[in-house]
Amino acid sequence: QVRVVESGGDLVQPGGSLRLSCAASGITFARYSMTWYRQAPGKERELVAGITSGGTSDYANSVKGRFAITRDNAKNTVYLQMNNLKLEDTAVYYCNAKWGGIGADFWGQGTQVTVSS
Repeated sequence: QVRVVESGGDLVQPGGSLRLSCAASGITFARYSMTWYRQAPGKERELVAGITSGGTSDYANSVKGRFAITRDNAKNTVYLQMNNLKLEDTAVYYCNAKWGGIGADFWGQGTQVTVSS
């Protein structure tokens, strides 16, 4: 059974930091590209940051220089370090595991990040 579980969401003040974690089980984690998405109220889900199986990362322009995605294949976990958080970062953050070669695509349930003073 495949499980993708996000954690680490919280209420934080503007300028603060959070680290989100996404633990996956039931998959060959090292083969998967891992991506963080977010969805704010009334908005569409958007890509935040992704990291390939080879370790190449990419970011939305809105988070470049503030967020960092990393992965630990030994722990089957991907992280999103979020610094200098802004009000507009408030959203539910979702983790996606994808292996395009076999058509595998799995989502977590999301974790809430609220940036508020």
